[in-house]
Amino acid sequence: MFQLLIASIVVVADQITKYLMTSILLQRPGHTIPLVDGVLHFTYAENKGAAFSILQNQRWLFISLTVVVCAVIVYAVFARPNMSLMLKISLGLILGGAVGNLIDRIRLGYVVDFIDFRIINYPIFNVADSAVVIGTILFGYYVIFVSDAKKSMV
Repeated sequence: MFQLLIASIVVVADQITKYLMTSILLQRPGHTIPLVDGVLHFTYAENKGAAFSILQNQRWLFISLTVVVCAVIVYAVFARPNMSLMLKISLGLILGGAVGNLIDRIRLGYVVDFIDFRIINYPIFNVADSAVVIGTILFGYYVIFVSDAKKSMV
């Protein structure tokens, strides 16, 4: 159940930061507040697509896929209660990020993004996106280097 705690923390942090940024940036797409000019800005954006704004306006596809992914993760949490700590953290991060963006898609029809790293010209993102990316990296590391399946291949 540790995964659900992590997911809950991510969802709360994501929704609070989106609320604060929406309030501060006044829901004006493109409005920006530089934290470190030219490096890190808070820039309000409405993403109607997936990562990097691909597949724009496919709201119901994203909602459906997210519900399926969340259901699979929740099933795994209950089916394998003794999974490793790394796997628990990765699944909790992925679940929390998925639910955070799902809330936006259902409630608003788009995902609120606001973290804008300009020094590397990276797409604007949010806390939920960060959790999904970090969780996916941890999950990939687990599958490739840690899992029993990898050990049995050697």
